[in-house]
Amino acid sequence: MKEKRPLVWLSAVYPALAASGPLLRDWQLIHVPPTDKPCAGERSGSGARVGVFDLGSLKRDQLAHLPEWLDTIPVQHWVATLEPHQIQNPEICALINRYCKDYHTLPLQADRLNGILGHLWGMSELQAKASRAKPACYHDVALEGESVAIRQVRELLRKFARTEESVLIYGENGTGKEAAARYIHDNSPRRNKPLIAVNCAALPRSLTQNELFGHEKGAFTHAMSAQKGRIEAANGGTLLLIGVDELCSEQQSAILRFLQEGLIERLGSNHPISVDTRLIATSTKPLEQLVKTGAFRSDVFYRLGSLHVLLPPLRERKEDIPILASRILSATPSAKATRRLTDDALICLAGHPWPGNLRELQNRLRQALLLGESPQIGAEDMGFTAIPTDNHDRSRELSLDAFRSRADRQAISVSLALAHNNVSAAARLLNISRVSLYRLMDKHHVPHGTSARPQKDN
Repeated sequence: MKEKRPLVWLSAVYPALAASGPLLRDWQLIHVPPTDKPCAGERSGSGARVGVFDLGSLKRDQLAHLPEWLDTIPVQHWVATLEPHQIQNPEICALINRYCKDYHTLPLQADRLNGILGHLWGMSELQAKASRAKPACYHDVALEGESVAIRQVRELLRKFARTEESVLIYGENGTGKEAAARYIHDNSPRRNKPLIAVNCAALPRSLTQNELFGHEKGAFTHAMSAQKGRIEAANGGTLLLIGVDELCSEQQSAILRFLQEGLIERLGSNHPISVDTRLIATSTKPLEQLVKTGAFRSDVFYRLGSLHVLLPPLRERKEDIPILASRILSATPSAKATRRLTDDALICLAGHPWPGNLRELQNRLRQALLLGESPQIGAEDMGFTAIPTDNHDRSRELSLDAFRSRADRQAISVSLALAHNNVSAAARLLNISRVSLYRLMDKHHVPHGTSARPQKDN
């Protein structure tokens, strides 16, 4: 007997379906009544890929909380059922446009609805298989880890996902800015709509308007038919501008009206088109500084939104490296068997400055999987130069005393800098006596300035 697929049915009343009909024959119905606001941990319908919400059965107060339910229940594709007159309601239309792949007007036609749901289930399975077939990428694990830095970033991204505001993501190359943008989109009400990415660095200056706004038939030679631009393709979804700091002044001017009013005009047309899309932009350089130097237009910068997040470089979240390395290794198809990192390799990973961040970590691990022969991955397999010291010396570098010494030296240096090399003031900042600070400076060989040092008694 064919196993029934789970189907979430969000409605005020239990659906009246024929027992012999296709819906109850092919689907395991999971009825979710929206009796109140959903709880934060609500996971109704876990395992279901498709769902139906019945707008005809919901009262006005239940309709007000419906977006919260749709955001909470982990369903990939929704279908709405509604009364014919409800299609005239602009708010209902906006809700369907944002959350649904399709809609069905009442009275219910079970065969037709069953066909729609079956198609969406099949598309969901196809997408899952395609996702598993992709080679592992550091973007898939960029936001994982338990360091304070990455946990703060995840919390910010969760808050940003619940809004419709534009977001600006800063970070060095290879820190996972695109992964952060994908996280916001996938956890937003627009997750069932497209995420269209535009690589600003590869956008030719002369073709910017054609790429972003599209063109009408006959707008230029060889324009044999009308074509949508990237912004219009993102209608209802999210537009991601990768490397917005790479746009020249002319390109920035071209997108100004879209940023301000949400309107575009195709080449060869003077009719504005309204586009409903959320904007996310990434940048490797601080735009505030570029605005001060005149390299970036201030009016464009302020229209990119007030929600900013900075992704930490890998050197500032080294406690996450073992987790990230393990995840990348286990997800890489080229690995013939489970391989783990040696202690020497972990020490090298912890001590490396990681100028290429997660992208460099991924490349070094892939190199080790391709070139290494032993079941364990050593430092040399990842391209690190062998450290001449013995294991005892290397393990001593990672001892608790070594970490404390480094913290002491950093605290002394920072306090002296803040106190303009005044030892007494630096000691007050550290909440210790001046004599204790001198002892710590001697112990850790921290140089000091011309401040008077207490004379020792003979």
